[in-house]
Amino acid sequence: MKDEFTIVVSHGTWNLVPRPSASNLIGCKWVFRIKHHPDSTIDRFKACFVAKGFNQRPGVDYTETFSPVIKPTTIHLIFSLALSNNWALKQHNVNNVFLHGQLTKQVFMHQPAGFIDQSHPHQVCSL
Repeated sequence: MKDEFTIVVSHGTWNLVPRPSASNLIGCKWVFRIKHHPDSTIDRFKACFVAKGFNQRPGVDYTETFSPVIKPTTIHLIFSLALSNNWALKQHNVNNVFLHGQLTKQVFMHQPAGFIDQSHPHQVCSL
């Protein structure tokens, strides 16, 4: 968790600000996974920090965040093209994808559990 949090903070994902009174405050949570080796032994424990975008309200702030998802059809097309053209395939693990999004409106989120700034415990994250 500390590594993930350090990466998020070092990329300037948010600034702590006083909570605006007329804004919808999005929650956040930690998602935990156990990564396994092919032989089913444990490789590592992984923590991922995510915003709870489902708390948004249609017509008010519903379009303020975006989570890009690739469709299986796109994957199949890329594999078909690679196979047809003898392209080399490589796998990449993309960490912290949401850090690179460009927001056009203000989005406010609670501070992450376990990492609340003790000098500003009542402030919120402005993404």
